Amino acid sequence: MTRARHPAGQVADLARQVREHLGRVRESRWPGFDAPKPAAGTEPAPSHPSPPPGRRAAPRPAPPAAAPAAARPAAAPPGWDSLDDIAAAAATCTKCPLHATRTRAVPGEGNPRARLMFVGEAPGADEDAQGRPFVGAAGKLLDRMIVAMGLAREEVFIANVLKCRPPGNRDPQPPEAAACLPYLRAQIALIRPEVICALGRHAAHALLGTQEALGRLRARFHDFGGTPLLVTYHPSYLLRTPADKTKAWKDLQIVMKRLGLSAPVQNPDPDVWGPR
Repeated sequence: MTRARHPAGQVADLARQVREHLGRVRESRWPGFDAPKPAAGTEPAPSHPSPPPGRRAAPRPAPPAAAPAAARPAAAPPGWDSLDDIAAAAATCTKCPLHATRTRAVPGEGNPRARLMFVGEAPGADEDAQGRPFVGAAGKLLDRMIVAMGLAREEVFIANVLKCRPPGNRDPQPPEAAACLPYLRAQIALIRPEVICALGRHAAHALLGTQEALGRLRARFHDFGGTPLLVTYHPSYLLRTPADKTKAWKDLQIVMKRLGLSAPVQNPDPDVWGPR
């Protein structure tokens, strides 16, 4: 007759069997050991098992790095992969009542890789007729301002907050600016200018989300999503108040210094952009 084993011995045998089993499991799963091939009809061991007691888990590999901003403009909605796409969307936009009174939408124009971008408030009558920004009297003054900086109009990009003319050239209304801002933000994201120059208080308020007076905003850089933004007077205001052209010229010289530009001619006349 087989003699019955003492319960303590049975417990010791059971503990030894458990330790051996855990050892085999540990060796088959712990990284650095070759896991045995699963038997037919069984599931393979997990690729990232838990580490054994007393060992810290190795860090998981970092996810792939995100694509650079230039290749993936986050501000542009799907389908807006180029400035032409944005222009086409603006031309058919009906998000605010201005579409009912426009002749042409005025999305903007210029160098798609411009270092400097000018942003005004809204198209006027001449712009509405031609579909181009800053082509009236204020546009001619802006052209002279750009030339005084040592640049050509074709080297910069010019746009407005609103892409359609407000009736009677009235001030832009907040809902209109809110409806149009996605187009402007998408343009900025694609162009990636080194500096943005906001022309007038309406452009400054829309881009910076502030109601601070223009006089307190100008003559220094602000941050627009990582892009330096400088505020100065709108050319239309300068036509009405030519004495402030000197202040505006000082603002543009701040931009020129940031871009490493020098004026082609140092005009001693305070009115650097032609006769009053």
